[in-house]
Amino acid sequence: MKRDYYELPQSGAIMRFLWKCAGGDRYLLERSTYSDQIKYMCLGGIVFATGAMAGLAGGYAFYTIFEKRGSAIENPVDLNTVFLALFFGIIWGLMIFNIDRFIVTSTGKGDGTEAITVGELKSALPRILMGMIIALTISKPVEIRMFKTEIDIKLREKQLEQQAEYQAKVDKTFADREKLLDKEFGSIAEQRKALIGRIEAAEQAYTDNLMGKGEKVPAGNGPLSKALKSQLNDLERQLDDFDKQNGKDLIELNKRKDELRVAKESERGNNEKIANGLDGLLERIKIAHEVAGFWISLFITLLFMAIELTPIFFKLMLTKTTYDYLAENRDELLKADNGIEVKYDYYKDKQGVEKHLTINHEAERIIFEKIKVTEIQKELTEYAIQKYKEREKKKIDDNLDDFIKPVE
Repeated sequence: MKRDYYELPQSGAIMRFLWKCAGGDRYLLERSTYSDQIKYMCLGGIVFATGAMAGLAGGYAFYTIFEKRGSAIENPVDLNTVFLALFFGIIWGLMIFNIDRFIVTSTGKGDGTEAITVGELKSALPRILMGMIIALTISKPVEIRMFKTEIDIKLREKQLEQQAEYQAKVDKTFADREKLLDKEFGSIAEQRKALIGRIEAAEQAYTDNLMGKGEKVPAGNGPLSKALKSQLNDLERQLDDFDKQNGKDLIELNKRKDELRVAKESERGNNEKIANGLDGLLERIKIAHEVAGFWISLFITLLFMAIELTPIFFKLMLTKTTYDYLAENRDELLKADNGIEVKYDYYKDKQGVEKHLTINHEAERIIFEKIKVTEIQKELTEYAIQKYKEREKKKIDDNLDDFIKPVE
């Protein structure tokens, strides 16, 4: 806007967009000072940057939650989840941007001085709490992205530990189930196991004798070797007879053991899948705290809180400028146009706090008209009733016998 004593530079599209982000009135800002324009542009820049960071953080958090689970080190990018994360990030960023915009525009200037009083802090406390919550939601996804390499290494170690722990549990569980199975078939399995042990011992003794490993026994197929061979053959015949006598039970036992082995291998195959499931957002946040430590994690959170809360404290510290007086003048003109009168500090409430008296002249005029019309309507109704009464009296005077008839 050009004046004889002061000329404002022309505002650009970016500046006007940032004014909107800060909830500034373009009409008034173009008639204010350049410092007012810069203040609201910077304020809008912070709000827009917060919304953009919230969108990025929300999108990354969404991708971390819904990506396909795999090794923390070798985990390829899933394009479908990327597109969904982009969509969610845009929605989340716009939502946080809208909330921030509301917080900034609803935060007044307090007492209009640079000092922030206790009363101003109390009035701004709900907005400060909202800003702190938003800052936390932004800082955590950004934190896990900053330390992604360290988190991936630590997470892979936990996955391998989980895999080994799960495999040990599987082995123990199936070993216990196999023991219960042997117990279920009674002494059959134990007898056969003992018999097989004797056969293995006899085979070893026969082999050692043939090779001359025994003390003072020459190698070769001598009398002792033949006796051991005869003993081995006898044990094998005993095993065949035992299997024939208990064939059905042994077949059932072996069948169920085979089923157990198949189930065990199947569960072992799930080890990696289950371990890779340890790759959620919560686990990454926990590891980020372990990797970064308390102070670094706190510093990152405080940094985002500072960015988020800056516009609130910024507005509380602003002094009244040309823009504020123009805004007050605009508000008073709008009130006057609509017949609204405010008498400031007109009375004190029960707590001694000064209150404004608001008079709505247009509403009072309409109410006054309604009251008067009602009063006139009452007068007209009373007059009509009086006239009706006079007319009925005249009828009685003219025709008395029509109204009163004697009883015969």
